[in-house]
Amino acid sequence: MSKNENHEFKNIKYILTSTMRTKLIISIYEKEKNLEELRNELKKPSATILHGLKELENLNFVKKINKNYSLTSNGYLLAVNMLKLIENWYSINKNEIFWNRHDLKCIPKDLLKKLYQLKNSYCINSTNDDLSKALTTYIELLRESKNLKIILPIFSEIHIENLLNLVEKGIINNLSLITREEIIKSINEHPKFKEILNLNNVKVTTLNLPINIFLTCSDEFISLTLFFKDGHYDDSQLLIDRSEEGATWGESLFEYYMGKEYDKEKMIVE
Repeated sequence: MSKNENHEFKNIKYILTSTMRTKLIISIYEKEKNLEELRNELKKPSATILHGLKELENLNFVKKINKNYSLTSNGYLLAVNMLKLIENWYSINKNEIFWNRHDLKCIPKDLLKKLYQLKNSYCINSTNDDLSKALTTYIELLRESKNLKIILPIFSEIHIENLLNLVEKGIINNLSLITREEIIKSINEHPKFKEILNLNNVKVTTLNLPINIFLTCSDEFISLTLFFKDGHYDDSQLLIDRSEEGATWGESLFEYYMGKEYDKEKMIVE
């Protein structure tokens, strides 16, 4: 960490270690406010609030114009990143078991920093009473969608047969599939499943590299299943998000792996 970065880290730590300073930054981020408005909102005496405001003014995060307090440009940038940090933390804690038990190396760091986009996600967990709950839920979700983008890391007869049936019945209009070369080989060797590779509305991209992520992006949802840290696939936990932010995160992850194919083509050309 550079000297400047260390200085900024200390400033951020200084803000986040105080509930009052943090609440003041977030409150004023919403709109500029006077002392009375802050006192009514934060339910704290004037002396406590004024002390916090003075500390923030000294750091050039807050400025006072007439009787109103507002954020400086530095304060605004700090607030934006604080809110992302808080949302990230919330998103991680909300599905703590899912994130903790799985290998996350398959997700690029830029998208791990944006887990706040999955703050509306929720987990479906298989149980001893219903071992296929996650799988059943996933299959039901597919029937809601007309267009699918899938990163498929495993050869699964259940998944491939289900996709083939949905495409042939016209439930799915377009399927874009990213998978590994050995999985395509297994599909080609199956007398029925190989049909899916020749359908006009199915686009297949093959990668000759490990893919330890099962991602589905549709019009209505994104879903995610991952691998355990020991390398085994986990089909017992399904993460689902139906929000626009979640869709953006999922699309970005899909495009990241699609870019791996472009990188390969570029290297061949060069």
